[in-house]
Amino acid sequence: MGIDHTGIVVSADKHAAAVEFYLAALAPLGYAKGLEFHDGAVVGFADTKLGGINWWVTSRAVKPAGDNGKDIVPSHHAFSASDRVSVDAFYQAAVAAGAKDNGAPGPRAHYGLTYYGAFVIDPAGNNIEAVCRLAPPA
Repeated sequence: MGIDHTGIVVSADKHAAAVEFYLAALAPLGYAKGLEFHDGAVVGFADTKLGGINWWVTSRAVKPAGDNGKDIVPSHHAFSASDRVSVDAFYQAAVAAGAKDNGAPGPRAHYGLTYYGAFVIDPAGNNIEAVCRLAPPA
């Protein structure tokens, strides 16, 4: 399985410009605005040729720079899973390896009727997900 979806986090003051940029830049590739969450602070771009939202632009207030003078902005990456059991196994393995829970395995109907995902925060602060988009077994 491969990457299911990914995205970037931009400062709140640049979010609108970033969304407009990606709307224009990705249009020739068949992308259009798909979903919005949190009053437009999270925007998903859909691949209209292949189907599905796989690129996200999220607004986040810039945090103060760390001791090294560089801002580290966490990102989100979702890995495709072949079934729901694999999503559950990913979650258990990630937590056992030191990740923090960011959403236990389960359905996420607001993302799609068959969407089943689990979220963890990795040791570097990134939001990592495993997702299965197949209907549950009968």
